[in-house]
Amino acid sequence: MSLKVEPLTGDALRRALPALARLRIAVFRDYPYLYDGTLDYEQHYLETFAASKGSIIVVAEDAGEIVGASTGAPMLEHADAVAAPFRAKGYDLDRIFYFGESVLLASHRGRGIGHSFFDHREARARSLGGFTHTTFCAVVRPPDHSLRPVHYQPLDAFWGKRGYARIEGLLAGFSWKDIDQPEPDEKPMQFWMHTL
Repeated sequence: MSLKVEPLTGDALRRALPALARLRIAVFRDYPYLYDGTLDYEQHYLETFAASKGSIIVVAEDAGEIVGASTGAPMLEHADAVAAPFRAKGYDLDRIFYFGESVLLASHRGRGIGHSFFDHREARARSLGGFTHTTFCAVVRPPDHSLRPVHYQPLDAFWGKRGYARIEGLLAGFSWKDIDQPEPDEKPMQFWMHTL
């Protein structure tokens, strides 16, 4: 079987960063993110993630080509914009492991790779010890957004099956440029959480 999903570390990870940056731009360009990204920003973001002591970057490869990737890191090793909403609500940040993103080419969806991404990241949180929760956030778009595809299916049901629940009122704001907008603006990001 040519498809494999595994964490990347060291030199293998460094060599993969440009491909991972291109993948993020390609996947996040689609709805609901509509992200108009740049390679410079993406490589810097991924290098910062890779430098985190507790981080994990999981990659899906098919016949040697990277078709998906997923990241995770201790909350305290990630950007403060992620931690701030948890801090404001009194959460113990030392016990939360944050999942950055999962990106997967449409051609490889529905093959269990998304589950593998969650399995690897949850295993990383457990192996580090001390973490009681894992969390991630997802962009919130209005249901009547002009670029929403007719047959778009949100991932809420998939996340629910994995044991994640939307935490009402726990939101962050992240700014980026949409493909149909001239300037970046802030989008609400809803957090979901799971007890390990």
